[in-house]
Amino acid sequence: MPDDATSRQHSERPAVFLDRDGVLIEDIDLLTKREEVRLLPGVSQALQMLQQSGYLLIVVSNQTVISRGLATEAEVGKINQHIQDLIEKSGGPRLDAFYVCPHHPKATLPAYRTICDCRKPEPGLFLRAAREHCIDLKRSFTVGDRITDIIAGYKSGGRTILVETGRHMDAPIETATPLDSSIKADAVCASLADAAEWILRNR
Repeated sequence: MPDDATSRQHSERPAVFLDRDGVLIEDIDLLTKREEVRLLPGVSQALQMLQQSGYLLIVVSNQTVISRGLATEAEVGKINQHIQDLIEKSGGPRLDAFYVCPHHPKATLPAYRTICDCRKPEPGLFLRAAREHCIDLKRSFTVGDRITDIIAGYKSGGRTILVETGRHMDAPIETATPLDSSIKADAVCASLADAAEWILRNR
């Protein structure tokens, strides 16, 4: 009989971890309203292709609008639900989960002013998703538009793709500790659609 570790490995599924702003939707600085949401071209089709190929689809997003007091966690949740609705209306799949970090080391609201393990570039939300959804992190991929997404994906143990549909040219976001400049994406793609094709060629 197989041991517990082998059985667990066989039951685990790979995932694609997706940043939200700049990967799924247009990156509008400090997005707080549903009417500001715009899906990027080809997103629904790319997600459908990945899901049909056996990947769980997990959104992992830093949302400083919460720590700044511009939106509540519940309001961000409603925006995420709106994004899900738009994806499905345009022929895409239901995503498996949204994970949000509301913290910032210099948050306006004291309740969110902390150095946490869930704000990318830290991999806390990836590890939580892996526990809750039985994910094989080594067979998983991260798609993001910032180096902090790439570092978080690298720290989680999977491969990473930087897409050029968001703010990949911007200066890195503020972090509690210096970023490791030696960490690079495994691939650079023009869009999520191109990233999906790269994943399926290199899984």
